[in-house]
Amino acid sequence: MAWTIFAVPSAKRAELDAVLKDDTISRQSQKVREAGAMGGPSDATYVLIEGGADAVRHADELLAKVGTKLPAADAEGLYRRFKDEEEAASAGMGLFFTEG
Repeated sequence: MAWTIFAVPSAKRAELDAVLKDDTISRQSQKVREAGAMGGPSDATYVLIEGGADAVRHADELLAKVGTKLPAADAEGLYRRFKDEEEAASAGMGLFFTEG
């Protein structure tokens, strides 16, 4: 599965919301987090889009108008943090449903 991560200034949140509602992008996996909560700048939002290669290329085009694509080295580390967060949440829900 292809993916991309962008940093979008907080001042462009309304424009980001419009991009995320794009017909193609809205059907992909989207994760939006305050960058400050993930060790980034406090005045930005991180956006992860995962999906088909064509859809991710389309997301790259639209997100480039409102933010900055992270360099590969930074993006890899942040992608791992997004996935770790997702796995931790899944494990927590599993504990919730299995405790008796």
